[in-house]
Amino acid sequence: MAESENIVAETAEKIFADLADAQTINRDEKGKWKAPLWQALTDAGLPLAWVPEDCGGSGASLAEGFSVLSAAGRFAVAVPLAETMLAGWLLAQAKIASPDGEMTVVPASPKDRITVNADGSLSGRARGVPFAKAAKHFAVLASDAKGGVSIALVDASKCRIEAGIGLGGDNSDTVTLDKVQPVTTKEAPQGFDQTRLMLMGGVARALQIAGALESMLEISVRYSNERVAFEKKISKFQAVQHNLARLAGESAAALAAATSAADAIANAETFDDEVFLEAAAAKIRCSEAAEKGGAIAHQVHGAIGFTVEHILHRYSLRALAWRDDFGSESYWAVELGKLVCNRGADELWPLVASR
Repeated sequence: MAESENIVAETAEKIFADLADAQTINRDEKGKWKAPLWQALTDAGLPLAWVPEDCGGSGASLAEGFSVLSAAGRFAVAVPLAETMLAGWLLAQAKIASPDGEMTVVPASPKDRITVNADGSLSGRARGVPFAKAAKHFAVLASDAKGGVSIALVDASKCRIEAGIGLGGDNSDTVTLDKVQPVTTKEAPQGFDQTRLMLMGGVARALQIAGALESMLEISVRYSNERVAFEKKISKFQAVQHNLARLAGESAAALAAATSAADAIANAETFDDEVFLEAAAAKIRCSEAAEKGGAIAHQVHGAIGFTVEHILHRYSLRALAWRDDFGSESYWAVELGKLVCNRGADELWPLVASR
C-alpha cells in the first residue's frame, strides 16, 4: 500500500472508529449516529473521493478509494458511502460534476436496463438499488434505441421509489423512472457499458465483504478466548480451533481476491479480459466466503451470536446481502465461463497465469 493510500485509509478508519462503533450503533434505535458520521465523511472528502477536483470532488486515486471501501467493510458501515463513491465515479466518466449529498447508482443489477427516450427523458425500472430512499441524486447509466450509452444525473425526487429492506437491514429499493428528465446527460466514453459499471460495483462489494470477514474473524477469536465451557476457554477445544482456522482461511482468500481485483482495476488502462477475470473471480470468491465465513462465525458464538443485541449480525448479514449487489456470484460464474469458452481452451492458462 502506497503512503497516500495509508493516509486516506487511516483517515477513514479514524472516522469510523470515532463515529461508527458497532456496539454504539446497535444500541441507537433512532439512528442518531448517521448524521454526524456522514458529515465527518463529507468534511474529509471521502464520498466524492473518485471525483476529479474540476468536477467538485477530492481527486483521489482509484487505489485510495478502494482502501476506504475496505475500511468501510471492516466497520460494516450502514451509510451510502460506497454507493456515493460509485455514483461520483460514474458521473466523472462523462465529466459531469457531482452534487453534494448522498447518491447511488442506477441500475444496480446487470439484468435491469434504463432507456433514453427520443426526447431525452429516461424510462425503466431498477430493482435492488442500495440506499435509493436515502439518496438525493442518482447517477444513471442508460442506453438508447441505437445502442448508444449515456450517463445522467437525476434528481431522486423525480423518480418513484418503492422501499425495500435488504438482508442486512439497509434499504434495497426499487426505482422506477417514467419519462424523467435528467438534470444533466452526456454520452458515455467510447467502450463504456453496463458490464464495466457492474464490475466496478462488484469489486467495491468484494472489498466490503473481505473487510467484514476480517472483523468477524477478530470478533470470533476474541469471543472464543473469553467464553468458558467445561471449565476451560472454548478456544482450547480442537473443534473450535478448526473452525477458526477455516474462518481465517475464508477471510484471507476473500482479502486476496478483492485486493488483487482492486489493484488490477487501479492499474489498468481499460477493462479488458484480464480485469474481467480479476473482478468476476473476486465477486464469486468473496460471496462464497461470506456464506461460509458467516456460518462459522455464528457457530463459534452459538446462540448469543443470533441475538439482536450482539454486533456479529451487523457484519454477517451485510456480507450476505452484498453478495447480490451488482450481480450475484452465480451470474458472474456464468459470465466468467462464457469468457473462458469464447477465448478457447488454449487461452485459459495464459489468461490465469498472467495475473
